[in-house]
Amino acid sequence: MPISRSGRESTRLAITLGDPAGIGPEVTLKALRFLSRQKQTVQILLLGRAAFFRKLSKAMGLRFSFRDIEKLPEWRAPGPGIPCYFPYDFPKKVIRGRSDPLGTRLAVDSIALGVRLAMGSKIDAMVTPPIHKAGLKKAGYTMPGHTEYLAELSGTARFAMMLVGGPLRVVPVTRHVALKDVPSGLSKKKVEEAILLTDRELKESFGIPRPRLVVCGLNPHAGEEGNLGREEIRFIRPAVRSARRKTSSQIVGPLSPDSLFHDAYTGRYDAEICMYHDQGLIPLKMISRGSGVNVTLGLPFVRTSPDHGTGYDIAPDFKADPGSMIESIRLAERLSRNRQKYARSHPRN
Repeated sequence: MPISRSGRESTRLAITLGDPAGIGPEVTLKALRFLSRQKQTVQILLLGRAAFFRKLSKAMGLRFSFRDIEKLPEWRAPGPGIPCYFPYDFPKKVIRGRSDPLGTRLAVDSIALGVRLAMGSKIDAMVTPPIHKAGLKKAGYTMPGHTEYLAELSGTARFAMMLVGGPLRVVPVTRHVALKDVPSGLSKKKVEEAILLTDRELKESFGIPRPRLVVCGLNPHAGEEGNLGREEIRFIRPAVRSARRKTSSQIVGPLSPDSLFHDAYTGRYDAEICMYHDQGLIPLKMISRGSGVNVTLGLPFVRTSPDHGTGYDIAPDFKADPGSMIESIRLAERLSRNRQKYARSHPRN
């Protein structure tokens, strides 16, 4: 679906299927409807079957047309309808609103397909609608989620999850682990890697030449010199000192999160390195108001995703808000263009 109205070359963007029983395909179509009215430089490829999206579009009262393509060169060739590519069997009927092993397998196949296209330079970026983590386990998959699976498929050893919303860019050192396991999941190496990976991505993908990073403490008051915990002394401070020696960027911390997020909100920092999931995602989701975006750092391609789940409870009613998906598509385009610009100005020998 070319929705470019400028003379610039369109960004080639694939959108994976997501869980077909959830709200992912719904917010995808709603986002495309919204973006088709805007000035964009994106060429869309849906990684699913045309018949599925055609039926969904009709149920939603949208006037989209779709076409299956057999070979990728057909994607960019002029033709009616939004191009869809999915060289696997697809069921004729999908029951919305509940997890199903077949639907989960379709979602996973779509992700793997997107990675192959990205690694083969057939697309510039990919956006991934949500999948159901419990459904993955029921369907026999062992990966904890999108981030780890994308890293595995692309052979990426160092990666991180960044949530973008409003003025915040939050990167948790530990992701989906129980709170009681966070301290044992921290180390100087992991904290330093998160700092340096964020620093690199801010330069290459976000176009920030000299990023300003702030690192959160784990304990109240950042440990209060060891009186409220020693993780700051053992892991976090040494990681900050080591990272400072490896970049010219500004790195401060560890600071107490109960105060630093106000400064981050007012624009003092370009990214916030957090020690665990909710430490950063609570303030981010409070201010993003349904428009937050998940970005996977470290991958050899751009990947963004809405910051919500499959929404089985509202899927049958078609009332999902597409705001996060709209921002995911917009950010994927911007990050892709920034990466290309950075690569041109920093050629590798």
